[in-house]
Amino acid sequence: MSRPRKPRPPLERAQLSDLALHYAGRYMTTAKKLEDYLRRKLRERGWAGDGDPPVDEIVAKCVEQRFVDDEAYAAAKSDALLRRGYGAQRISQALHHAGVSGDIRDEHAPEERDRRMAALALARRRRFGPFSRVTVDQPLREKQVAAMMRAGHAPHHARAIVDARSENEAEEWVADTED
Repeated sequence: MSRPRKPRPPLERAQLSDLALHYAGRYMTTAKKLEDYLRRKLRERGWAGDGDPPVDEIVAKCVEQRFVDDEAYAAAKSDALLRRGYGAQRISQALHHAGVSGDIRDEHAPEERDRRMAALALARRRRFGPFSRVTVDQPLREKQVAAMMRAGHAPHHARAIVDARSENEAEEWVADTED
């Protein structure tokens, strides 16, 4: 039988700063996610310092010293989700959930060619449309279109990929993007 753990002592300013630095050093994060993490640690362990915990001050210092950069986070997260085949809507939702401001989200919204490439990548990975190993009938087509829309793709992109008659046609649809 294991012994119960001793409760950890409440946090002080230096420990809170150390937690912030460790978190920012280990994970690419946003100011909002760092703030949420520190507040969660305070709920778990409590506060031993005088007055209110300096969470906002610690987060601001991490942003000032560029340990936390919402812009870099948005660029990296957007690129990673595009490569995995997610659409613009899903990317925007992920950035919003991470606390990235609307201006930065708009700045990192994918261009049309990137949106089409992401739709193609998802269709390849999930074997939709021309990449399917079985004949795509109407009910299956509707399921594939719905799955692409849940992944954040626009309806017209989802239909274009699923309705493509061949892999070459799907790739040409991506190449026909006007830049």
